Amino acid sequence: MRVLSGIQPTGPFHWGNYFGAIRQYIDLQDQAAEAYYFIANLHALTTVRDRNLLRQYTLDGAIDLLALGLDPEKAVLFVQSDVPEVSELCWLLLTGTPMGLLERCVSYKDKLAKGLKADAGLFTYPVLQAADILAYDADVVPVGEDQVQHIEVCRDIAGSFNHHFGETFVLPKAKILDHSARVPGTDGEKMSKSYGNTLAVFDDVKAQRKQIMRITTDSRPMDQPKAPEGDVLFDLYKLVASESQVAEMAALYRRGGFGYGEVKKSLADAAEAFFAAARQRRADWSRRPDDVRDVLQSGAAKARAKAAATLARAQAACGVKGY
Repeated sequence: MRVLSGIQPTGPFHWGNYFGAIRQYIDLQDQAAEAYYFIANLHALTTVRDRNLLRQYTLDGAIDLLALGLDPEKAVLFVQSDVPEVSELCWLLLTGTPMGLLERCVSYKDKLAKGLKADAGLFTYPVLQAADILAYDADVVPVGEDQVQHIEVCRDIAGSFNHHFGETFVLPKAKILDHSARVPGTDGEKMSKSYGNTLAVFDDVKAQRKQIMRITTDSRPMDQPKAPEGDVLFDLYKLVASESQVAEMAALYRRGGFGYGEVKKSLADAAEAFFAAARQRRADWSRRPDDVRDVLQSGAAKARAKAAATLARAQAACGVKGY
């Protein structure tokens, strides 16, 4: 099984990124015969237009992934733009992708509804994403439920190419990430940078504690029992506390007679302990940026070798090589 996934460097990774996706990607590196993970900086260009910021986010994203447990001995870690074969493959796929297919993409329609400019990069985003997947003959792509359509689009694009030019691409399958890992933001909505409700994984401990203490709660009396399920603080606590701690907290909610300040303190303590080892690893990698770049360059060399073979196969299939 060959697994592939990418993550955009559009800012510091937050709890939603980690519990909703990154943690599960890292688990898959031990299960897959091959695993490819990349920093999707070309995709990030649709939203990040500051070159220095994009460069910093790209390096920080690699450091974060390494700190959170991605092992370059088990998985290939690289930066998307370091594999130019993918961009060339993207053009081959674009020539056969129907406009209507892209117009139906939910992410495109959602962004338009939010008032974002409809540039060509945003519109053709799914084709570059398909090239990312197909370049490495990925069998499995771990995605959230809201991203399944992108894998279906990728399969449609690859299927059309195969129909016209013969069997060229592996048709990938989506692996739905654990839905229970949905992470609420500090406002109760899904945690997202666009909502401004995130808790950054590697934020300063004291700053994050203050942020947690500011989370808005309901106004029920302290002595009133409360259902823990669906409560923002409890749902966040479940992610970073042990099973026994979660059971004790649930019992406290149902018993009543507590203040939310007590819960917030417990949440901040549990979060600090949960990410402590990762923080130490991040501090170590941050002191060695050249070693991080070496990891990325080594990963890019492996990724390019695989992508070049796939590109050559596609070029020969459609007739732009071998004339």
